[in-house]
Amino acid sequence: MTSPHIQSFFDEATGTFSYVLADTETGQAAVIDPVLDFDPKSGSLTSASSDRVLDHIRKHHWQVQWILETHAHADHLSGAQHIRHHAGGRIAISAAICQVQKIFRTVFRFERDFLPDGSQFDCLLEDGQVLQLGRLSVTALSVPGHTPADMAFMVGDDIFVGDTLFMPDVGTARADFPGGDAVALFSSIGRILRLPLQTRIHVCHDYPPAHRAPASMCTVAEQRAQNIHVRDGITQAQFVEMRNQRDASLAMPTLILPAVQVNVRAGRLPPAQSDGRTYLEVPVNAFLEDSGQAPDGVWQTKQALC
Repeated sequence: MTSPHIQSFFDEATGTFSYVLADTETGQAAVIDPVLDFDPKSGSLTSASSDRVLDHIRKHHWQVQWILETHAHADHLSGAQHIRHHAGGRIAISAAICQVQKIFRTVFRFERDFLPDGSQFDCLLEDGQVLQLGRLSVTALSVPGHTPADMAFMVGDDIFVGDTLFMPDVGTARADFPGGDAVALFSSIGRILRLPLQTRIHVCHDYPPAHRAPASMCTVAEQRAQNIHVRDGITQAQFVEMRNQRDASLAMPTLILPAVQVNVRAGRLPPAQSDGRTYLEVPVNAFLEDSGQAPDGVWQTKQALC
């Protein structure tokens, strides 16, 4: 099998790793989890992070065939449309994105003609589906738990796991987003950690402790021996208890409100309003806990998110 070229790109503002995966023999490439740069204070949207990816592709004269999203991210806006506009490629995501779209269409009051059917993407992937990238075969693996639509992408001895796993000293993704489930997450992690020990795991995020720089890759063996949440010997019950307790203490991601509105649209902004401007909604109190203080109608929305 052809050895793939893999290059990571770290976005410090969101702690996100994007990747270029390429078959050097045929010059065909895939971009995984590209990032747009959004400043929530000013509302400015720029493309420096995705442009670094494009520069790398142009330097090697590669042709983008696929833009792969591991899920609808809550911590950054997708650069998929920017990559496609400048380099081509088909945007692919799990077919379970439809579940996520149905939830957030109501929360964000999307336009009437927005259909939660995944049609905003070029390709909806099923578990086990194989994509060809030149001579490389990329297998899509369903790994729900963080969200219903999480997917990992495996090529040879390399797997790109999105938010399912982080570096061993950081642990695992939260499971309290709409449709998330700690039991499902534990099962998905187990699927990854049953791969051969030498398998290289490429993570979508790193939030490194002070003593080390950001890192994007480790092995199954290292995860099984060292992951602070799911190393060998940790039971499902122990993991679920830990994950639920930890998630209850976590703040909402800074960019979740703008990010989700864009990312369930395959990286497109909402349609412009009558004044020609594009707006991102802020649904007031939509994510309140059941405190008894929410205005009428808000708790019904919260129930739908659970």
